[in-house]
Amino acid sequence: MSVRGTSAAGARVLSLDTVVRLKRGLRAPGAVRRLPVPEGMTVPLGCDAVSVPARFGPLVLPLLPRVGCVYADQANWWWIVPADSDVALAWPTPAQYTTGAVVADAPAGTPGLIHKPVGTVPYTPPIPLFLAVCQVVGTTPVWSRPISA
Repeated sequence: MSVRGTSAAGARVLSLDTVVRLKRGLRAPGAVRRLPVPEGMTVPLGCDAVSVPARFGPLVLPLLPRVGCVYADQANWWWIVPADSDVALAWPTPAQYTTGAVVADAPAGTPGLIHKPVGTVPYTPPIPLFLAVCQVVGTTPVWSRPISA
């Protein structure tokens, strides 16, 4: 349940969504590198990222009906997705989901932007991306796996 505003006593009340995002924002000390959203773009739904090894990137790209911002280096490709796109999705290995579009294991520097969509929103839709990654890595999506008794 989401409650916003102030309590009867005048104290500010946070929604459960806000509390979860604040908790996710807590990070260990040190330099955190995030994928930069291009100037002029907005992230109204927050910003997370999904990465795959670079060898899979060119295979995933043509399977997507819409492509948002994509970043790459020699090791990985990253797609910007709305925050919480991991809810109810078990991203298949070797894909990595990162909250806040944090790039932890990238070589020195920030990966380069290789695709910028037209418009002001940097997102790749997460469900088509999830299905494309599953297809490329040869994994059956979790909801499609047979149920065992």
